[in-house]
Amino acid sequence: MTEKIPTTVITGFLGAGKTTLVRHLLAHAPKGKRIALIINEFGDLGVDKDILAGCGDETCREEDMVELSNGCICCTVADEFIPTMQALLARPEKFDHIIIETSGLALPQPLIRAFNWPEIKAQVTVDGVVTVADAAALAEGRFAADEAAINRLREADEMLDHETPLGELFEDQLSAADMVVINKTDLVDAATLANVEANLRAEMRPGTGLIRAHNGHVDIAALLGLGLGSEADIANRPSHHELEHGGETHEHDDFDSFSLRLPAITGKDELLATIEATIREHDVLRLKGFAAVPGAAARLAIQAVGPRVTAYFDRPWKDGEARETALVVIGESPLDHAAITKSLERAMAAAA
Repeated sequence: MTEKIPTTVITGFLGAGKTTLVRHLLAHAPKGKRIALIINEFGDLGVDKDILAGCGDETCREEDMVELSNGCICCTVADEFIPTMQALLARPEKFDHIIIETSGLALPQPLIRAFNWPEIKAQVTVDGVVTVADAAALAEGRFAADEAAINRLREADEMLDHETPLGELFEDQLSAADMVVINKTDLVDAATLANVEANLRAEMRPGTGLIRAHNGHVDIAALLGLGLGSEADIANRPSHHELEHGGETHEHDDFDSFSLRLPAITGKDELLATIEATIREHDVLRLKGFAAVPGAAARLAIQAVGPRVTAYFDRPWKDGEARETALVVIGESPLDHAAITKSLERAMAAAA
C-alpha cells in the first residue's frame, strides 16, 4: 500500500501570523524534502503567495504553490479544493508533504472532513491541524472568545443579543486544532501572556498542544510529522456553524473585503500613518498588501491587524513589474468601500 502524503492545515484568525509561520516552515524544511503549498487568500491580489514565493526554493518551488482565491476554502471544498488536490496528486513527482494555509475567516472543520472524500482519502492524510493565535490581539480583547471580551462587545452594542460571529469563528478554529501556536508573544508581558494562555486552554480540546512563538519562529519538528490522521477524528472537533445549521454550506455575509490600487507614494512613514488612521476611523479588521516607495529598489510589504501596522521591504521589484500600491481591506460587513478608498487616495495625493 502506498504511504499517504501527510498534510498540515494551518488556520487562525485574521493577522495572527499564518503566512509568517508558513514562510518560516518553508525556509527551514529539510533539504531534499519536496513540499506543495495551497494558499487560500481572502481578497484577489495574491498577497500571501507573493510573500512566500522564493522563501523555500529548494523545497517548495513556485510551481508547487497553488492559490485558491475564488472564495473561502471551507465554502469551495467540492468546487475548488478537491480538484486542486487531485491535480497535485496527479503530478509525476510525489510530494513529501503538503501545507495548506487557510484564509483568516475559514472554518477548518469542512476542510478536514474533505480528506475523507474518496478522491483523496487513499493518498493523503491530515498530519495535524495548527491554529495560530495572536497574543497581542487577544490581550486587547479584539479577537478573543472569552466571556469578558464578549461582554464588552455586548455592552458596546445594544442590538447585540447573541455571541458574535468573530467569537464563534475563533472558537471553531481552536476546537479544530491539534496544536495551537500562540504568536507575537514578544508584544505582551509575562503576566498578560499567562492570562491569554489560560483563556485559550479553556477553549481548546483536551490534549491539544500549545507552544509560544514570535515572528512565526517555531521548531518545525513541533509542527510537521505529527502523524495524527486528524480527518478520522472529525467528530471530536465541533463547529458552531454545523451544530446550529446542520452542516449547511455557510456564507461569510458577516465579513466584507475589497482591493484597491493606488499610485506610488513619496514617503513610507506618511503611508503607514494614513493606513493606521483609516483603520481606526472605519474599524477595519485587517489590511495587507504592497507599496511602491519612490527611490526604493524593493517592494514595501504591509501587514495591519487592527491599529497595529507593520511594514518591511520583502524583495526587489522585478523587471517590468508595475510599481504601484495594492492593498486588500477586510472587515465586518458592510465596509464603506468609497469612504475607505477616498481616505487612502487623499493620503496618496497629499504625499505626491
